[in-house]
Amino acid sequence: MSSEEARKVIIIGGGPSGYTSAIYAGRANLDPLVIAGYQAGGQLILTTEVENFPGFPKGIMGPVLMEHMREQAERFGSEIINEDVESVDFSQKPFIIKTYDKTYKAHSVIITTGASARWLGLENEKELIGSGWSSCATCDGAFFKDKIVATIGGGDSAMEEATFLTRYAKKVYLIHRRDEFRASKTMQQRALSNPKIEVIYNSVVTKLFSEKDGFIQKLTGIEIENQNTGEKSQLSIDGGFVAIGHTPNTKIFDNQIELDTSGYIITKQHTMTSVEGVFAAGDVVDTRYRQAITAAGDGCRAAIDAEKWLTDNNLD
Repeated sequence: MSSEEARKVIIIGGGPSGYTSAIYAGRANLDPLVIAGYQAGGQLILTTEVENFPGFPKGIMGPVLMEHMREQAERFGSEIINEDVESVDFSQKPFIIKTYDKTYKAHSVIITTGASARWLGLENEKELIGSGWSSCATCDGAFFKDKIVATIGGGDSAMEEATFLTRYAKKVYLIHRRDEFRASKTMQQRALSNPKIEVIYNSVVTKLFSEKDGFIQKLTGIEIENQNTGEKSQLSIDGGFVAIGHTPNTKIFDNQIELDTSGYIITKQHTMTSVEGVFAAGDVVDTRYRQAITAAGDGCRAAIDAEKWLTDNNLD
């Protein structure tokens, strides 16, 4: 099929929601094209073992789970390309989607571009993601039973993650750059009253320490700097959790569909966006759960919604 011929559905994004959308769209004979991006697989590509995805009682490595989903989507006729979408035009129909060197047309679009965790930007931070350094306590907290960990942040997410980690860790440092939190009073009270949580105010993490464990580097500690005095100190920890928010990957959709003030896509009817025929699923709309299983469920819903919309508009 040439890039000029309009597809029934194009899926933008290749994480759990994108691949699940492709599985359902493929089984519905919609011949989906998935433009998965150069870093296809979403945030699970950055994780190690996934223990909370149904169907894998012994756990599964994040990249392996994504490869299985991709293969399943391809089995049902999905065409998947590892390219980034550079621009879209939802003001005309068929819709226009452009990559670096190609232009595609689609009668319907499912957006599954996800959201990216905000990191601290430290020198060896990327190397340690999945090796003691994380942005998801729900995903990785169970690996730190009876260990010492730290949560970095001052909002509701940081309070929630720190509190959650006390289920497993024997001690949780809560590190915040200011002398007061921006989290809600209820969330603060819950965290600050927990005997396992020790708060370190007016401090930022300036360095990560690690040691080689086999073939990989594993986090062993952090350096923190007091914002008022400039004094630096070190903490020995087994795990660190950055909870300073997420950024939805929606820049290319600005002025094309309705976004909220944080950049997340607003859905109007089920998974449909403000533009009829354009749907969204996964972390790009989810400000609360951000789990692989909820993203996959969203992808299922979006594909079913797209199929129904195409049928209702005689475009299937």
